Amino acid sequence: MRPEILFPLFAPARTLPGIGPRLEKLVERLAGPKVVDLLWHLPSGLIDRRRRPKIAEARDGEIATMEVTVGLHIPPRLKRLPYRVHVSDETGEMQLIFFNARADYLAKTLPEGAQRIVSGRVEFYQGAPQMTHPDHIVGPEELAALPLLEPIYPLTAGLPLKSLQKAIRSALPSLPDLPEWQNGPWLKANGWAGWRVSVQSAHEPQSAADIAPDAAPRARLAYDELLANQLALGLVRARMKKRPGRSIAGDGRLRRKVEEALPFALTDAQARSLSEIEADMKAPHRMLRLLQGDVGSGKTVVALLAMLNAVEAGFQAAMMAPTEILARQHHASLAPLCEAAGVKLALLTGREKGKPREEILGALADGSIDILVGTHALFQEDVAFNALALAVVDEQHRFGVHQRLLLTSKGGPGTDVLVMTATPIPRTLTLTAYGDMDVSKLDEKPPGRKPVDTRALPLDRLDEIVAGLPRALARGAQIYWVCPLVEESDEVDAAAAEERYKHLRSVFGDIVGLVHGRMKPIDKDAVMARFAAGEIKVLVATTVIEVGVNVPSATVMVIEHAERFGLAQLHQLRGRVGRGTGKSSCLLLYQTPLGETAEARIKIMRETEDGFRIAEEDLRLRGAGELLGTRQSGLPAFRIADLETQKELLAAAHDDARMIVERDPELESERGRALRTLLYLFERDEAIRYLRSG
Repeated sequence: MRPEILFPLFAPARTLPGIGPRLEKLVERLAGPKVVDLLWHLPSGLIDRRRRPKIAEARDGEIATMEVTVGLHIPPRLKRLPYRVHVSDETGEMQLIFFNARADYLAKTLPEGAQRIVSGRVEFYQGAPQMTHPDHIVGPEELAALPLLEPIYPLTAGLPLKSLQKAIRSALPSLPDLPEWQNGPWLKANGWAGWRVSVQSAHEPQSAADIAPDAAPRARLAYDELLANQLALGLVRARMKKRPGRSIAGDGRLRRKVEEALPFALTDAQARSLSEIEADMKAPHRMLRLLQGDVGSGKTVVALLAMLNAVEAGFQAAMMAPTEILARQHHASLAPLCEAAGVKLALLTGREKGKPREEILGALADGSIDILVGTHALFQEDVAFNALALAVVDEQHRFGVHQRLLLTSKGGPGTDVLVMTATPIPRTLTLTAYGDMDVSKLDEKPPGRKPVDTRALPLDRLDEIVAGLPRALARGAQIYWVCPLVEESDEVDAAAAEERYKHLRSVFGDIVGLVHGRMKPIDKDAVMARFAAGEIKVLVATTVIEVGVNVPSATVMVIEHAERFGLAQLHQLRGRVGRGTGKSSCLLLYQTPLGETAEARIKIMRETEDGFRIAEEDLRLRGAGELLGTRQSGLPAFRIADLETQKELLAAAHDDARMIVERDPELESERGRALRTLLYLFERDEAIRYLRSG
C-alpha cells in the first residue's frame, strides 16, 4: 500500500487550481494525470522580469517591466487591425498593442490617466518602442505579487503557460516532508538539499544556470529517480537469485552432435558466452542472463546449445520470439540441427488451433517435446510443460521485466532465463533496462561474413538506382527496398510503401512483393515465405523487416529517406543483407539538404559495422529517451534524469543500490523504510511487492 504521506502527490491533477475538465486532458497528455507528474515536469527556460528601464532606455527584443501612465485608447477602424493604447513616462512614449481585443476589458484594465505596471517583450516598429499583448498589467500597489522570475515549461497545443504555471505554483507549498532516503555524507559531498527544498528550487529557478541538468536541485531529483530504478531492479534480481534454482549440467552428447553439424566453428565470443551460461545453469540459484549480440553474431546457435544442455540433463527448454515470422524462422533454422542431434522440436503460435494444438500441448505435458519455440502463445493458461528448465526470450525490446517473470513461472520456481537482444545496447542503458540481469556479449561476426558495402546517395538519383537493379537481379541477387518512416503511423507508412510498390511493379512486374505493418500476419508471412523461396525478387517493405528476417540470397538493401531513421534502426536494416557468401551492398538514399545529425548518422554507417560502437554513437546523437523508442521498448522512461549527461550519477546509483540490497535486503533499517517511500514515489511498487512475497 502506498504510504499515506504520499496521497496528496497522487491526487488527480484536476484538483489543482486552473485545471478544469478541458485542460485536464491536455495536462495528462503533456505530463500525466497526477499532481506528482506535474512536479516531475521541470522548467525548460526562465523569463527574467527584473529589468526596470524607463521607456527611453528600453532595448529592442528585451523583456522589461515598466511603470507607465495610461494615455489615449485608439480602437481599430477595421476588425483585423490592432487596438492601440498610448502609455508614457517622463522619458518618452510607447504603444501597447492588442489584437482581437475587447474594448470594455481594456477600458477597465487600462483606464486613461491611471498608473500601471506593464511587463512583456519590447519591440521597435518604425523606430518607436511598442509592447504587444503585455504578459502582466497590474496597479503599482500589486507590484509585489508580480512574478519577476517566471519559469517556462514545455507545453502542448492548447495548454496556456499561465494555467500550467498556476497549477504547479499552487502544488509547491503543500509538498510533504518526506523522510530522507539519501545517504547523509553523499548529500553533503554533492551540496544537495532535502527532497522538498529540491523540488521547490527546481521549479523556482533564479538564473539560467538553475535550468541545467547539473544544477544541484535537478541533480538531486535525477539521482532520486535513478536510485529508485536501480533499487527496484536490484530487489527483483536479489529475489530471483534467492529463489532456489536447479543445478543443470548436461553431459555434452547432444551439443557435440550439433557442433559437428555446424558448417563453421564457434567464435571465441560464442564459446565465452556459452561457458558463462553453462556456469549459471550449473549454479544452485536461477539464471537471469542477457545475451547481447550484434546483427548476425550467432546468438541463435548459442541459445540452442544452452537449451540442449537442459535437454541432456532430462529437462525441457522453450524459446519465445516477439512475432510469428520470427518464431517460424527460429523453428526453421533450429529444425535441421535438432534433427542431427535427435531432439524433438515443436512450434506453437496463435495460428496453431484445434487438434494440432491439442497434440502439441499433450506432448509438451508428457515431456516428449524437448524444445518448444513460440510467440506470446507460450504464456497462455493451458500451456503446461512437463519440466521446463530454461526459457530463452528473443526479446528485441518488446518484453518488459513482467513478461520475463511470467514465462519463468511456467517452469515452477527454478526456471533459468536467457534473454537475447539483437540491438547492441550502450552500457548506461543496459544498467537501466536490464540491471536485474548478468550480461554476455557476442562482439564478433562468424567466419565467412563479408562486410557490406554501404553507400549514400541523394534521392534525386532514384531513377538511376532503379535502372541499375536489373544488373543485380541478373546476378541472382534479391533486393530489399525499405520505405521511409513517414510518421508514427502504420497507415501513412503503408501508403508510402504502396506507392513505391506500384512504381517498381510497373518496371519489374510480378517479381515485386510488398509487406507493411497494416497487413494481417498471415498475409505478411505468406509474402515473406515467397521472398525466402526466391519467387519474389524485390521486396518493398516498411520497417517490419527490421527484426531478424533471414534470407541469405538477399544482397541488396535500399533504404529510402535514410535521414528519417535512427542509427540503430539503419544498422538493424543493413543487417538483413550480408548473411550469405555473396557480396552485399546497402544504399542509403537521403533528401538534401541533410541536417547535422542525419549527416553524422550516415557518416557513422559508412565508417563501421560494429553495432556496439553504433549504439554508443546513437545514444550520443539522440539521447536515451528516443534511443530505443522508450514507449514500446519496456525501457523505463526517465522524467528527470538525462542518461547522456548524467552517466556518473547512474553508475553511483547502481553501486548504491547494490550496497543497499546486500546490507538491508528487506529495507527494514531507518534508511530502508525511507527508501520504500522513494520506490512508491517513483511508482516502482512492484519491487516492494517482491519484499512481501519473498
